[in-house]
Amino acid sequence: MSAIKLKNIVKRYGDGFPAVNDVSIDIADGEFVILVGPSGCGKSTLLRMIVGLEDITDGELSIGEKVVNDLPPRERNLAMVFQNYALYPHLSVYENIAFPLRLAKAPDDEVDTKVREASATLELDEHLERKPGNLSGGQRQRVAMGRAIVREADAFLFDEPLSNLDAKLRGQMRTEIARLQKKLGITTVYVTHDQTEAMTLGDRVAVLKKGVLQQLATPRELYENPGNLFVAGFIGSPPMNFLPAEVEGTQLKLPFGTVEIGEEKAAKGRDKGLLIAGIRPEHFEDASLSDKASDGSTFSAPVDFVEWLGHETYAYVPFEAPAEVKERLAELEKDLDGEGLRTQLVVSLDGATTIKQGEDAKLWVDASKIHLFDPSSGENLTVDAEHAGEIHGRAMAEAAALPD
Repeated sequence: MSAIKLKNIVKRYGDGFPAVNDVSIDIADGEFVILVGPSGCGKSTLLRMIVGLEDITDGELSIGEKVVNDLPPRERNLAMVFQNYALYPHLSVYENIAFPLRLAKAPDDEVDTKVREASATLELDEHLERKPGNLSGGQRQRVAMGRAIVREADAFLFDEPLSNLDAKLRGQMRTEIARLQKKLGITTVYVTHDQTEAMTLGDRVAVLKKGVLQQLATPRELYENPGNLFVAGFIGSPPMNFLPAEVEGTQLKLPFGTVEIGEEKAAKGRDKGLLIAGIRPEHFEDASLSDKASDGSTFSAPVDFVEWLGHETYAYVPFEAPAEVKERLAELEKDLDGEGLRTQLVVSLDGATTIKQGEDAKLWVDASKIHLFDPSSGENLTVDAEHAGEIHGRAMAEAAALPD
């Protein structure tokens, strides 16, 4: 096992476009790091550069203490698990798992020992004589993982391994991969566009946008302290609500009314004019069911639509936004690969609520959870930097936007 260090990594194609732009990440020995972002953000390209399938235009890649920029894939001792399994259809499960050992001309007794150890770990013992075509998607993915395990590689690299599976099987495989990684203690880099995988699997998550690293942090840090609008909009489902806002004194003016946010937070947004307030859906409550309704953070708003899911209810509240905010949200929607960011407030309420569509609802918002963003730069003005991991990307993104 080995640490992986990416230092100012750049991948530039023939047209000069930087698919990966100055990315630096230190992955500790045994750490599970997720690369996440929308399509075209550079996450798979970065993974392919680590394994050696893509040349590095600039920067330095180290595995352990060794710089490997110019080493071919076979000399990097990394095991890669692909989205499409990449199994040999004519070989049995046993021989698919054994293939890297056969290639290395390992003795038969060593092959048998390692294959059966991997098979037991992955619960594939009863399938060893079957062909891949007779297996389910989840079983095939476990075979691909078994082939990676027997190599005794320095690190595992996963390229969207669960995207071909149905939702239920994805959940099961997430758990299996997490348990396996902890059991083996092997350094792992995992690429996904699915933020649920990112939040449930990784020790740390690297969020990428257009080849630029935006933030590198634990899942909790990303969720509670997004460094900018992009990270805030990408992490979370349903996504964070974004509303036009303005600070007056210690109060925040929102489309539905005014809430008290305290001097510390207000000072960071005061005298900055129009801001974007970010509030997650679960930070609202039905004021009629809450004992917090008298703290200055309640407002009434018309409910356009209600979805009752039993344990929770989603209420949708439309609002009007200035052109500047609408334009910024439209840009953000494109960056997020089409994630819908309408001018509506989505609130997640207790399933006991009796709020109905077409009526005004009295809602309470946890003002301590509100983030304030600069509309022009996207910067989170109220981020708790000590609990936000590493925030990157802003200066790089601004520089990339400047004309030559």
